[in-house]
This record gives sequence, C-alpha cells and structure tokens, in this order.
Amino acid sequence: MNESTHVGTAAQPLSLANGRLAALSWGRSTAPTWVALHGWLDNAASFSRLAPLLVKALDIRIVAIDFRGHGHSAHAPAGSDYALWDYTQDVLDTMESLEIEKATLLAHSMGAAVACLVSAALPERVDKLILLDGLGALNTPAEETASQLRKGLVAYRRPLSRPPRYPDVESAVAARVAGGVTPLDSITATPLVERNTQATADGHVQMRTDSRLLKPSLVRFTPQQVLALLAEIQAPVLLIEGERGILGERDWAEKARQAVPQLTRHVLAGGHHLHLEPQAVHRVASTISQQA
Repeated sequence: MNESTHVGTAAQPLSLANGRLAALSWGRSTAPTWVALHGWLDNAASFSRLAPLLVKALDIRIVAIDFRGHGHSAHAPAGSDYALWDYTQDVLDTMESLEIEKATLLAHSMGAAVACLVSAALPERVDKLILLDGLGALNTPAEETASQLRKGLVAYRRPLSRPPRYPDVESAVAARVAGGVTPLDSITATPLVERNTQATADGHVQMRTDSRLLKPSLVRFTPQQVLALLAEIQAPVLLIEGERGILGERDWAEKARQAVPQLTRHVLAGGHHLHLEPQAVHRVASTISQQA
C-alpha cells in the first residue's frame, strides 16, 4: 500500500490559526491541498466519506475545517456575531496556516456560500470551486432589511439556551434526523453528530456547536448583491446538485447559476448531503475526479 492510499483512508486531526480552528486532513502532507468547507451546523466530518475517495483518485490532500462555533473549533467571542462574511476569515486563516497562496475550495451548502464570497472578493486566491448543493448565499430583499435587523436584535437580547444534552450519541443522531432543516437519515447524520458531541461528567453527551448559531442574522446580502458577487467569480465552478437538494429549478437557483461566468452543472441522485450519503458519495467522487 503506497503512502497516499494509506494516509488517505484515515483522517488526521489538525489545529490551525493558533488553535482557533480545528480540522481533519486526508492525504499526503506534500500533495496539492484542497480546502473543504462544511454547511451550517455541520463540521469537518461532512467530508469523511468523500475525501478518502478523492485523495485516492487524484493524489491530493484535503483539509476540512470546522468553522468557528462548529465542531471542535473555538466559539466566536462574547458579543460578536456569526455573519456569513465572518467565515471568510476562517478560510483565509486556514490558507495562511497551511501556507497556501491559491487553493481549490470544496464546499457544501453554507460552505459553498462562503467559498463564493472568497472567490469573488479575492479571485487570485482561488484556483477552482467545487460546490456541493450550494451556490450564492441566503439573502433578504432590501425592503425587508429593517424586519431582518429587528429579528436579529430581538433574538440576540434573549438569554442563550444551554447546549442540548442526550443520553447517548444514538439519541443525538435521532434528534438531528428529526429536527434537521434538510432531510437526512441516521447513517448520513452519524459522522456529523459524532464529531459534534462531547461527553459530560454524568455520562451524557452534549452538543459542541455554539447556541448563537441558531439566532437569525442581523443583516443579509440582498439578492442583487449576491448576483453581483457571483458575477465576479473568475475561477471555474463545478456545481454538483442533489436531485432532492435545495437548488433544483427554483427561480433563484436559476438566476444564480446564470450569473456565474464559468459554471458546469451536474445533478445526481441524492439529497442535500449527497456527498455524505453512502449510496451517493461514489457518484459524487467520480464526477469530481472526471472534472478535476
């Protein structure tokens, strides 16, 4: 077994940005590095089934980070926000820690939105974008700015809820399946929940994610701003959607796709987390490997 196959099969934990960010790495440390960005309330384990396949097929290294407030990474300081653009600093800090000047970004859902922002604002730092069931960003029409700000301010003044606790990981998985924003089954959810739980002194498990992530954003980009950002992306974009994903033929999704200068689209069987679904991940890996 060669080094790339051996190292690629098991995730190696990493600490980045002076310990602020946690990450998982697959592949040879000297191989070309892709940075992987997970979705909202997920973590680096989002890529635990896809990364080993890509590492083996392409002889690359994949470093998947936990965004701030997610997984094993530090929470944002008290009094601060989790705005979408704040996560771009996590990407840049990761690239700086890894000494990468220009990276391919492999990104899912909210991570795809962050990848689009980095690529639009700093095109010289992004080689390729591989987006998994995500494009652009959640947005609010300009005329709803005040009501969005009100929702955010009211929510931020409320006391923080304690992180959810469960008797065991299986119960936490069941809660994620039952309460997920997008449908996913227990097999798909398990890696995410395992990385996002920690044992408590009384033998239960507690979620690691920052409760503030559930509060509404104070401000969002407008649709026009998101489309303008997408139009500035210079890197080639490979967009892989799930047939049961969040984009499809919706009017907004079509406008977003049309705004990107260089976009190749593939729609595969699967849901929003198709890259983590055991029955879909091999097709996702094959599609990426053929296009990379």
